Amino acid sequence: MSSVEYQNISIARQLWHFIVHLRWHYQLFILSGGFLLGGFLSPDLDIQSFLLQFFNVHLLLFGGATAYNSFWDNDEGPIGGLQNPPKMQSWMWSGSLILQSVGLLVAVGQGLLYSGIYVLSIVFFWLYSTPLVRWKGHPIKSLIAIGASTGFNSVLLGYLAAGNEVISMPVWIAAAGVTLMLLSLYPISQIYQIEEDRSRGDHTFAVQYGKKGVTQFFIIAFLIGLILVSLAIGVFSFWVAILFGFVGVTVGVIVSLLLKGLSTTSEDYDKVMWIKYGTSMAFVLFLVAALIWKHSKIMEYLT
Repeated sequence: MSSVEYQNISIARQLWHFIVHLRWHYQLFILSGGFLLGGFLSPDLDIQSFLLQFFNVHLLLFGGATAYNSFWDNDEGPIGGLQNPPKMQSWMWSGSLILQSVGLLVAVGQGLLYSGIYVLSIVFFWLYSTPLVRWKGHPIKSLIAIGASTGFNSVLLGYLAAGNEVISMPVWIAAAGVTLMLLSLYPISQIYQIEEDRSRGDHTFAVQYGKKGVTQFFIIAFLIGLILVSLAIGVFSFWVAILFGFVGVTVGVIVSLLLKGLSTTSEDYDKVMWIKYGTSMAFVLFLVAALIWKHSKIMEYLT
């Protein structure tokens, strides 16, 4: 094999590793609930705009931010959505920023308010990961960064992408609820990373409060968040709100029971991922169905 052929294979492999670090499956199956809820709460739905920004937010914004975080973490053990993360290369830092910048260009077409919230999310992602401030290394600051960027702002972006220009009060309440529900799951994925985070100097929520604290936080944040989201949905549909609350309580009880059996080692990585994927997918599938039910013209557009 010639040196040129070897280099081409190496570049292709690096590109694949970069794509793997975007963790698109993680963004779509775990973090898309907030955006979908924003679409459900909208009186009407601009389907083309909504779908364009849906993929923009989850593939470019969230994907780029995740790769940016992976670059600075340089993890050797399992991380959320990746059991064996490949090694990051120096160019991937720039690549992650380029992806987010392209996403911002796409967001600008949606209007000033939308692009402003998009920029705010980028800033919080930067604060979370960069060694200059490294909010990820602080238990409370990390919650603020993740809650704002992937929870609160996600609902607002989904609502605006649906074709709205003014954000109503139920949407603000729903955004707060989604933030709490998302954050209730966030420290769970830190349980199996406690030793690695501690060795890196990251004082994460799980490092600070341990497994017991993570479990207690899940119960409180999940319950309050579930109530807020159910109230916001109830403004538009009483029965959908009741059904959402029932699904939420059921999922919450199951997760609480599963948390009791978790250890603080990487051996429980698969269990943690099953908890996160199972919980998130339950709500994502519910919201997809609710979205189609409310905005039935989606089916007309697709057919």
